[in-house]
Amino acid sequence: MHVIGHPRMGALLVVATLTACAPGPRLIAQDTVPAGYGSLRRDDIVVKFQTDQVELQLLPLSEHVIRLLAPDTYKSLEQLLQSRRAAIDSSAERAAVTNPTLVMVTFFGLLPGARFTPEAVNLTSRGQLFRPIGIVPLSPTWSSQQLDVREQAVAIYLFEDGISFRDALTVTYESQSNDAWGHAISALDRERARVRARAASKPSP
Repeated sequence: MHVIGHPRMGALLVVATLTACAPGPRLIAQDTVPAGYGSLRRDDIVVKFQTDQVELQLLPLSEHVIRLLAPDTYKSLEQLLQSRRAAIDSSAERAAVTNPTLVMVTFFGLLPGARFTPEAVNLTSRGQLFRPIGIVPLSPTWSSQQLDVREQAVAIYLFEDGISFRDALTVTYESQSNDAWGHAISALDRERARVRARAASKPSP
């Protein structure tokens, strides 16, 4: 990456990079909650609802959300994102979006030959409708768009920047909608306060 500007800016970028790679709690500019202190389970915050053929589950992958999950869960999601980084970046580049919002979407089959429509998942945040600008499949069953009972298909969805997971959110799939994210917000806010307390009580390395 070529940096133009004051020499000090380059030094700051180097320091930021080293800090992100250093062991221990990591901080990002968008959220000062350190990683490694969360205790929430995925089921505590995932949005889920059913159609007559599939169950849909949606998990935001924004840092300020997933770092409030239990350490093992957070680490596995971070590793997943890193392993798919090239595909995510390529999909974002094709859509001409530099900072996409990432969401994990899972379909579970409820009956033999259950059909699902990947592009029918939309989000409404702050009164604005967001449609997926890219999809990175994570399971081989994704391409068939058909599932057996209890079979699942998982993918990372890319949306344009502008979705707020700190506010009420509506998930729509085909003709159904779900506002359950409002319940997750309360759980995240409580956990955020607990995480800050845990981090503050731990001696500095």
